[in-house]
Amino acid sequence: MIQYCSNTRCFVVGVGKTGSLNEAFEWRISASHAERFLMFNLNIPQIRCYVLMKMILKTFISQRFPDSISSYMCKTVLLHCISYTRSDAWKENTLFTCLSFCLSTLNSCVLNEYCPNFFITQNNLMSRRFSPETKPLILETLRYVIESDGRALLEIKCDRFGLYVQSSLNGCVPIHPHFIPTIIAGQIQKDKGRDISSLFKFLLSKMNDLSPRFAVQKLLTFMSYQHNDNFTNIDRRAYHLITRYLCSSLGSILASLNNYQQDHLTYKKALSFMSLGLDTDIASGKLKLTSFFYCTGDIERTEFILKNIEECYDLSVVEPICGCYIFKKSPRRDNFNRLCYESNEECTLLKHITAPCVCFIRCEINCCPIELQHEMFRSTQEDLACRSEDDDWMDTAVVDTLPYLYFLQYKTYSRLRRQDDKQRALSNIARTIDVEPNLGHKETALNLLGQCMEQENNLGNAFKCYARSLEIRRQNNSAKFHMCKLLNKLINN
Repeated sequence: MIQYCSNTRCFVVGVGKTGSLNEAFEWRISASHAERFLMFNLNIPQIRCYVLMKMILKTFISQRFPDSISSYMCKTVLLHCISYTRSDAWKENTLFTCLSFCLSTLNSCVLNEYCPNFFITQNNLMSRRFSPETKPLILETLRYVIESDGRALLEIKCDRFGLYVQSSLNGCVPIHPHFIPTIIAGQIQKDKGRDISSLFKFLLSKMNDLSPRFAVQKLLTFMSYQHNDNFTNIDRRAYHLITRYLCSSLGSILASLNNYQQDHLTYKKALSFMSLGLDTDIASGKLKLTSFFYCTGDIERTEFILKNIEECYDLSVVEPICGCYIFKKSPRRDNFNRLCYESNEECTLLKHITAPCVCFIRCEINCCPIELQHEMFRSTQEDLACRSEDDDWMDTAVVDTLPYLYFLQYKTYSRLRRQDDKQRALSNIARTIDVEPNLGHKETALNLLGQCMEQENNLGNAFKCYARSLEIRRQNNSAKFHMCKLLNKLINN
């Protein structure tokens, strides 16, 4: 491990030392490759200790003292603590002792305002981090957690952690002794899925303004990196997962081109690439293929795949995942946590119990239903001024898996003139919007529901959908366009 970390590459990042006279011109050395290697080699108790530290940080520190102690500092403290101790000290039955050791070390770092970077010890992560007013309060909070003998864990609100532990202690709910590890395992797995989804959308957003042919060339070039001799096994696993997502988009771009060219060879290549991305997760790859069949008028295959997705989608287990932006999420499903803890096959888990949102870039516009195409052009000139550098996803059409599944069912059954099935799909869209708390793009789902209501000639409810959508996202929302169009229709009628 030491040899690998010594020989691996570093990066330089345009971030200066806080408070330096030359801060605007300085660069920071980042050993993220070596850091990632170490984190992937942690054992299970060490990972759980890190997750608990992040939960404590979020509950007791971050809300009262934002920008004070970061999760990166917690990670650094954990690595230092591991390097101080024997590896056999980190066991399941010593988890609380290890956590107390890490928190005490963190408290000492805050007290001395000194937390050396794990790889470059001259870099003090806590230099000028705390004001004279907040430092005593942070120390007091950390002492409270450390000296509580575990009672502070009952106050953790993340994923109802404290509530479940309290219920277990009171005997109100029979809790399996491994319940706490299941929560942590669920969080780890969902974080992995979110990170993969974020990276996938970041790569796609960089191709959004390219011509379809150039986007295809870029994707094929990226996929050729799999033969890179410098890749570690971890690199290859991460690369393999991302590539399978990109295969769906590559196939969709080729299929979108084929709508113009009617080229049989391009059509076969498109289906081939989309088939490689079918098993990335429970539904997003399949929904891309379904969108293609729907847009080309192949309703029979569209209905078949949609039925298959609905049968596989277990509402009591599958977790929606959105890596587009940070938003407040509700606790994960208990069955999701349990399966994450019981299974050792992380790729299988991603395939069966996670549902990342579906993303279309403009090159894929011919494989995207017209109702969803409006999301690619959601921003007016005024809206653009309200966006940050992390909002590139707003130039794409992104929708959560479950409402999009029901929307495609609605459109398919409309063409098949099956009224009962169509109304069931419409009700499912509305129900999902109301009861699923972890939708990342609820405003998009409401915009799709509103357009379905317009097609039902239910203009009043359509207007309400657009109004609800605007309440969720005031800027960069295509609901403005739909509302204006609807008002025009109402006035002219």
